[in-house]
Amino acid sequence: MKTIAFFNNKGGVGKTSLVYHLAWMLSNMEMSVIAIDLDPQANLTGMFKSDDELERLWQDEGGSTVYTAVQPLLKGVADIKPMDVFLNDRIHLLPGDIRLSGFEDELSQQWPKCMSSDERAFRVETAFARLIHSAEEQSDADYALIDIGPNLGAINRAALIACDYIITPLAPDLFSLQGLKNLGPTLKKWRSEWQGLKAKAGEAGITNEFFLPDGGMWPLGYVMMRHSIRLDRPVKAFDRWMRLMPAAFRELVVAPGKKGVKDVADDKYCLAQLKDYRSLMPLAQQARRPMFNLKSGDGAIGAQLNAVKECYNDFKELADRIVEAIPADGN
Repeated sequence: MKTIAFFNNKGGVGKTSLVYHLAWMLSNMEMSVIAIDLDPQANLTGMFKSDDELERLWQDEGGSTVYTAVQPLLKGVADIKPMDVFLNDRIHLLPGDIRLSGFEDELSQQWPKCMSSDERAFRVETAFARLIHSAEEQSDADYALIDIGPNLGAINRAALIACDYIITPLAPDLFSLQGLKNLGPTLKKWRSEWQGLKAKAGEAGITNEFFLPDGGMWPLGYVMMRHSIRLDRPVKAFDRWMRLMPAAFRELVVAPGKKGVKDVADDKYCLAQLKDYRSLMPLAQQARRPMFNLKSGDGAIGAQLNAVKECYNDFKELADRIVEAIPADGN
């Protein structure tokens, strides 16, 4: 299974919607997918579940979420509690929980304790990774897609050491460009630190006790989100920032000094340019289905039906690019 986190230090770019639609597109392509909500805002879970389902899911007793799965470990009474991940034939869900934010402090405290080969510290830091590993064994999925919040905190660090690859959603604006200046160095630091900690775990024999992730978190590329199109080209206000993204992504996230191109259309790291589909999203939310699966019975009429087809083609092309970008052996 290939595990991909969708992460940007800058929020509000449509990251959760991107994960949701990619999960559905990969399932349409007859692939099995695990959608994992590790953002304490739990918006991805809200896209998959109705309000009534969310109320039952987040009840004090009986609900099964990523928070309830790590709660025994947080209390110090047991290890993680495996979750039932079934959603439908090809999409599986590890539901998020707004209470997950309470795990932040524990993760912050345990990270430095890994330096002294503390076994519980490693169990805490790998809780998400081991939940995902358990879900893989249950589902035999092809891909795991992780939605995480837009910050550089301990929850995201623990989420990212669980992933093989990272895709960065970007908006064509100054804030996304500045966000890359935080994102790139932080990813390199976390990757290097985890490799050192994992080596210590191996010396102490901890790797023989339970699963520890590789923590590759390699940048697969970026997706340009929500730019407006006029006559098949981005409008001028967005075009300026889009021209700066290829070089910035290479320099700040991939490798310093790596030569870039001057247009996202020519950049191999630009996996897709997704437009703002405007009126389709409210219809999709009401129908509880992805935008590209909307029908006339859902309220999509006239030009909207053409937009539905265009949306399908855009996400299909993106899914194909992601599948092609990852080697078959996952390395």
